[in-house]
Amino acid sequence: MLYISPSKLAAAVIVLFFSCSLAAPLERRAIDATTFANLQLFEQFAAASYCPGNDNVTAGGTKLTCATDNCPLVAADDVTTVYEFENPGLLTGVTGYVAVDHTLALTILAFRGSHTFRNWAADLDFVQIPTDICPHCFCHQGFYNSWLEARPGVLAALLTTAHQYPTYRVTIVGHSLGGAIADVAAAEIRKAGTPADLYTYGAPRIAGPVLSDYITDQKAGGNYRTTHYDDPVPRLPPRALGFVHISPEYYIDTVTGVVPTAANVTALYGNVNLNGNTGNDKNKTDVLAHGWYFNHVSAC
Repeated sequence: MLYISPSKLAAAVIVLFFSCSLAAPLERRAIDATTFANLQLFEQFAAASYCPGNDNVTAGGTKLTCATDNCPLVAADDVTTVYEFENPGLLTGVTGYVAVDHTLALTILAFRGSHTFRNWAADLDFVQIPTDICPHCFCHQGFYNSWLEARPGVLAALLTTAHQYPTYRVTIVGHSLGGAIADVAAAEIRKAGTPADLYTYGAPRIAGPVLSDYITDQKAGGNYRTTHYDDPVPRLPPRALGFVHISPEYYIDTVTGVVPTAANVTALYGNVNLNGNTGNDKNKTDVLAHGWYFNHVSAC
């Protein structure tokens, strides 16, 4: 009978474990055409949040369009705002809209990225503070306070639309700062019992592993955190300060100005995945890349 010593058996198990881990199909995979189309579509809903005409009438009723023509898919649908908000709490400058897309049977919650001094101040307020989202969940103070200021009006609008359009799917979107706020909003809205998909573009890290993993593991909606090859913002705040991302990441590998195809987008898993934006050569940072995803998202 062949005898294998315990030490050799243990070594073989370790090698096998790491080989399987490295080959795990969920770590890195191509995306399908439907996912790609959705990434394009919801980027345009995020783009629409930058256009002042879409977020400055509290009562809503605005037909969503982009003066810079960077949201043609949205403009082609029957989409109307039901609630618009611009710096409702007078502290963080949080801005965005709630809209209904009657063409696709969607309710959209969109948060604008950084545009004002108050927004930039919120970005830099990166102390992690406790939240009631989940046990031991701490969050970037500026992002959490931004959500707290928007929350009363947003939740009221979502409640109204849920009664009027109970079959419409909730989707939460945002670019940059807007993506960070969208992360927090999605966590709370899902926790309250409303399924919601989350699409972000160029979002910074919002928390440590407890809250980030909590959002990753929520079952009431999909996460689509999209990054661009040399966009510096998803690398902030630094991991050295205890921040990690939610998962998965949809990583676009094209340079700025090139419209990506499905072949240029890869799904990556884990709150720290060095195959994507986090592991990209830090010397290849391009600030302009932050504004370019499937088109110029922040053009308005």
